[in-house]
Amino acid sequence: MEKRLANWGNYPAIACDESTFSQDEQVQDFISSHSAVIARGNGRCYGDASLAQYSVSTLKYDKVLAFDTTNGVFECQSGITLDQILDIIVPKGWFLPVTPGTKFITVGGAVASDVHGKNHHVDGSFSGHIIEMDVITGNQDTVTCSAEKEPDLFWATCGGMGLTGIITRVKFGLKKIDTAYIRQKQIKAKNLEDLIRLFEEYKDYTYSMAWIDCLQKGDSFGRGILIVGEHATPGELNEQQRKAPLHLTAKRKLSMPFNLPSFTLNTLTVKAFNWLYYLKNTKREINNVIPYEPFFYPLDAILHWNRGYGKAGFVQYQFVLPLEKKEGLVAILKKISDAGLGSFLAVLKVFGKQDSLISFPMEGYTLALDFPVRKGLFEFLDQLDEIVLQYGGRLYLSKDARMKQEVFWQSYPNAQKFAEIIKKYNGKKLFRSVQSDRLLLTQ
Repeated sequence: MEKRLANWGNYPAIACDESTFSQDEQVQDFISSHSAVIARGNGRCYGDASLAQYSVSTLKYDKVLAFDTTNGVFECQSGITLDQILDIIVPKGWFLPVTPGTKFITVGGAVASDVHGKNHHVDGSFSGHIIEMDVITGNQDTVTCSAEKEPDLFWATCGGMGLTGIITRVKFGLKKIDTAYIRQKQIKAKNLEDLIRLFEEYKDYTYSMAWIDCLQKGDSFGRGILIVGEHATPGELNEQQRKAPLHLTAKRKLSMPFNLPSFTLNTLTVKAFNWLYYLKNTKREINNVIPYEPFFYPLDAILHWNRGYGKAGFVQYQFVLPLEKKEGLVAILKKISDAGLGSFLAVLKVFGKQDSLISFPMEGYTLALDFPVRKGLFEFLDQLDEIVLQYGGRLYLSKDARMKQEVFWQSYPNAQKFAEIIKKYNGKKLFRSVQSDRLLLTQ
């Protein structure tokens, strides 16, 4: 059925013919008679990576196939979402090995984006925990692959944005937990230099991230709040929490009922929000034990929060720079501050080392910022791209909606090898997206 589809940023929105399936045979029949096909999960990537002439929704392909509660191994179809998995595994004392900032993505999407979380410096990205998976390739074969079996297909699929085929089954390892709570520490940093020092001081924590006020100047330039955490033990819970340490009470979620007018997002409102967010922590350091949901998924408490950026939508700009190139981080934040184009959501994390084919992470600093789509934005982001390239960084394909093809080819060192593997498994360019055509991967 043809409909107008957009992903989480609500930009771009294009006319797509969307189909669903619940069996491998249905997919193989569909792709045998169509071209320009891309798999789409819950639409939580931000840009145009899962938009194409024909979109194949995996949401009905959502069965749990096996759960080894002794060894923490989970096997499922690709359309199941992380929130559905958490409802099953947490009461049994297990947690996701890696999770992004939303639990409303599918497992297939987690693989295709090779998602990372607050623990990348310790546990790497999602691909490092996959035991094996099945992919329906452009040859219409279902291929089982892993890091040892058909490794070229495996690594091109992890972070490959669906261009090797449709992921149908994933088997992966879990993380053992004793409670559904997180022991959290928040520390205020007076500026960017102080914040980077705190990241180093607390690098042994499993989970870490920071919010940055990207509109500050002078001595407060880059001020923020570092948030670190560990899975809490039963002894760290209060009396009420200890009664059911692996069970959380369901809370009612708020919802953004409509798109806000675009004029509500401006330098003054962003400055006001940043000022209030920084001052809400009245002490320099706050320690508490909280449920895992507000720690990992604070924005999931507001359904349709993307409507807050208005009808025109927004883009999330996420880049990574090598660890030794923090002056590039300063240059980008200064350019944003000077332009007055601050973001409500400016999240800084530190990546550990990762050897991969096309995945986004490299050892270094990654910053994610949201910008409402408006006149002059893309020209401004082109300028930020130049700085990212200058300092040896790259942009996250899962967040991208406007990167120029030369930026991609210059910043991903294995881009040509990736393109050759795509030709091997998707030689007729059956699987392609608006993004892959824009980046000349499937043209």
